[in-house]
Formats: sequence, C-alpha cells, structure tokens
Amino acid sequence: MRAPFAAPLGADFWKLWTSSAVANLGDGITMVAGPLLVASITTNPAAVAGAVLAQQLPWLLFALISGAWADRLDRRRLVVSVNALRAGAMAVLALAVGFDVATVPLILTVFFLLGTGETLADTASAAFVPAIVAEPQRPRANSLLFASFNVLNQFAAKPLGGWLFIVAAAVPFAVNALTFAVSAALIATIRAITPARSRPSPVDADAALAAAEPDGVRRPGLWSEIGEGMRWLLKHRLLRTLAFTMAVGNVVFCAAFAVFVLYATRVLGLSDVGYGVLLVAFAAGGLLGTLVAPALIRRVATSLLLRTGLVVECALHATLALSREPWAVAAMIVVFGIHTTVWGVVVTTIRQRDVPPAMYGRVASVHSFLELGGAALGSLLGGVVATAYGLVAPYWLATLAMALVAAAAWRGLRAATLGSSPEPEAATSP
Repeated sequence: MRAPFAAPLGADFWKLWTSSAVANLGDGITMVAGPLLVASITTNPAAVAGAVLAQQLPWLLFALISGAWADRLDRRRLVVSVNALRAGAMAVLALAVGFDVATVPLILTVFFLLGTGETLADTASAAFVPAIVAEPQRPRANSLLFASFNVLNQFAAKPLGGWLFIVAAAVPFAVNALTFAVSAALIATIRAITPARSRPSPVDADAALAAAEPDGVRRPGLWSEIGEGMRWLLKHRLLRTLAFTMAVGNVVFCAAFAVFVLYATRVLGLSDVGYGVLLVAFAAGGLLGTLVAPALIRRVATSLLLRTGLVVECALHATLALSREPWAVAAMIVVFGIHTTVWGVVVTTIRQRDVPPAMYGRVASVHSFLELGGAALGSLLGGVVATAYGLVAPYWLATLAMALVAAAAWRGLRAATLGSSPEPEAATSP
C-alpha cells in the first residue's frame, strides 16, 4: 500500500494544487477585508451581515444549476473563464475603494457575483482530481488540497487580510484580483477536463452512458439533468447516507456555533483573545487532520473512520454542553478539527470513485446544496433556541440530534470502503 501513496501525483495535480492554494489565500483575505470595508462605510449591522450573506446566497440559489452546467461544458475552460471574470470584478472593487467611490450596493453586488462564480468554479473543479489523479493516490491528493485550505485560508489569510486593509483599504481586494488571475492562468495549463474525457465509474455505468449526449440526439433540459443527478444520488445508498448525515450535521453544528462567541465569553468566561484562541483550535485540528489522514486511511477501516467521526461529533457537542473548562473545550475542538478533515478526505475520495464522470458536477452540487442549506437553517435555528432556552441549549440539542443521526447512519456506513468500488447492486440499493 505504501507505493501508491508515494507515487508522483503528476504535473497537472500540482498546477491544480497551486491554483487552489493561491485562490484559498485570496478568498481568506477578502473574507476578513470585506466586512471591514462595509463597516468602514456604514454602522448598519444588516449591511455588515449582508457582506457575508451575499457570498453565501448564490449557493442556495444556483448550486444545482451550476452543477448541471459543470457537466455540460469543458470544466477547465469554465473554471478559467469564471476566475478571470472574478478577477475583473475584484479589480473594479479595488479601484472603487482606491478612489473612495465604493458604496454598500456596489460591494454587495460584487460579493454576490463572486459567490455566483464560486458555485460554478468550485463545482467544476471538484471533478478535476478523479480525472487527473489515479484512484490509489486520491486520498493523498485530497489531503494536500485540504491542507492548503487549512494553512492558507484559515491561518495565513485572516491576519494578512486585516493587515492589508490597515495598509490601504483597496489593497486586499487588489491582491484577491491578482490571486484569481493567477489561479485562472494555472488552470489554463491543465489538460481539458470534460465529462466525455473522464474515466467512467464502474458504479452505475449505464447512467454515465445515458448522461452522454449522442450525436444527433437533442440534449435533455437543464432541470431534467438536475433531476437525473438527484435521482442518482438518492439511489446510491452510501453516498445518500453520507449526504444527509452531513446535511443534518451542518444544521446542528451551525445552530450550536451561531452563538459560540457568546458561549465563549459568558459561559466559559473567556476574553476576546481567548475566543480567538478557540477559533484557532479549529484550524489547528484541521491542519493536524491533513497530516494524519493518509496514514489513517491506509491503516484503519473506512467504515470505522466514519463511525468514529459521528462519535466525535456527539462528543464535541456534549463537551460544550457539560464542560466549563476552556482547556477541555479547546482540546475537544482540536479533535473535532482532525475529524472534519479526515471525514472530508474520505467522503470526497468515495465520491470521486463512485460518481459517473458525466454527472459529477450535478451530484457534487446536491451535496453542496444540502450542506450549505443546512448551515443557513442551522444559523437561524441556533439563535432562536439560544434566545428561548439559554446559551447551552443549542449544544444539548446538537448532542441529541447527532446521536440520532449516528444511530440511523451506523448500519449504512458498514459498506464504506476506499478499495475497489462495490458492486452496483450493493451500492445503489434503496
């Protein structure tokens, strides 16, 4: 098993990795600088919150549509075009800020366009790894991609974004425009990634052939193609279980952490600095997860990794509900961060193996829709529950919900492997 993990990943992968790393840095910088820019123009809390919502909303509106387009077009050209357009939008914003003519409507419009482009670019680029990396090497490849996110987006970009904004308000947005341009240039050098070129999956090969457009036959409508992707996911027992487990997990996680700053300061008695340290603990756990994920995947049964992850989810929320010791909470958060990365690498690798290349964008977009829809619902739910029942109530609710989810998913996760694909009958039975 050691040789496949040690084998070279290839020039195309390293171009993809570098592009992802650069984009993650730029995204993280704007994530910090965007709200700071709005807050420098207006003190309206709704406007400041709108800067975040403007980038999240397109996932709820366009995720499924973007998945269908990612399966219709040359994915490389799509990502290059979208990143070039996002570079232009950020350049316009940087110029507006530099000449002191930026307004809240302009900022929100640019961020909405960025989020819309993200639905297309992220969905299309999700299909790159299974097309350019051999199956035995994908856990390592996915771990490296998660590592670039944790190091650059979560660690480096946050303080850098704040510092660049202090230097000059336009600088972080100019830097982000440059990162989009560099990312587009790197992706342009990768070989074409199209559904027809990708290697067919052994699972549900008939669906993959049906998704291809024969010569002279009119292509189905957009919504018909979206429905095809949703039906494929619902028929695949393991991926269906993972998708809905992650959706419910996001609801309760975001419900619990919508009031995390108040929990940290009022329940744990931490200062603003202590709250920041807890946030760093999430990133630290994620980084550790990227380091240990390949070894765990080699040595531990996939079903055990996923089941253990559900136990960790329950343990995190139970710890926050019961403990008043910051060190215990921080330690549990680090463990949770490790779990989220390992879980992400495993689930991504399974999806890359089992989903037919011709419908990868649509299936991935359903996952994104469920996860981000769950996150939005959870944030709303957390505020309501905390207001009605106290700051600790969302963590008790999350503990109970995840225990029920674990019990419901436990048997379905038995079939999870990262070896050769399961037989179609086993994988697609309802």
